Amino acid sequence: MATSRPAIAAPRIDALRLVGLTDADPATIAAGAHHEAHRWTGADLGGRDLTDAVFSECAFVGVDAGDAELRGARFLETRLERLTAPALRASRSGWRDVRLEGSRLGAADLTDADLQSVAVIGSRLTFVNLRGARLRDVLFADSVVDELDLTGARAERVAFEDCTVGALVLDHAQLRHVDLRRARLRTVSGVDSLRGAVLSSTQAADLTAAFAAHLGITVRD
Repeated sequence: MATSRPAIAAPRIDALRLVGLTDADPATIAAGAHHEAHRWTGADLGGRDLTDAVFSECAFVGVDAGDAELRGARFLETRLERLTAPALRASRSGWRDVRLEGSRLGAADLTDADLQSVAVIGSRLTFVNLRGARLRDVLFADSVVDELDLTGARAERVAFEDCTVGALVLDHAQLRHVDLRRARLRTVSGVDSLRGAVLSSTQAADLTAAFAAHLGITVRD
């Protein structure tokens, strides 16, 4: 008798529709300010203090945000297209119904951040620090992530589609419905935290040495 397999829940990503946006002056963006239905194109936000700023139903197109301070900032129903940031400081930030497309980020500090209904599409990310973060309904598609650190994170309904992840760090993470089958994984650490993830048979075979080392098993022909 065949054993039924548990269903894998895919991320729930709502469609993002931004209409009636007003082109705005980037000089008006300030720490703690609330911005709604604005669009910024080709703006340079490098080094700006945007702590606790709120962006609702906004669009950023071709924006440079290198070394911008976005700690505690909130992005709601917002599209970020061709965002460039060698270093992005956004610890404890909130992201809900957000699309990050065609972007290049270096070191992105998202420790203790909250991500819900977020899609990262066609982007190149060097190091993404999501330590202690909460992820619900997050999709990575057609992207390259050199290192993704989910230490201590809680992730539910997260999927990777046609992505390369150089190093995946999962120490003490809590996973539920995390689909890794379409990710090209080079190294995975914290294999004891893979419970709640889905791997392909090929990925599982590739991780045999890591599983054996974790269990203290010596594999020798």
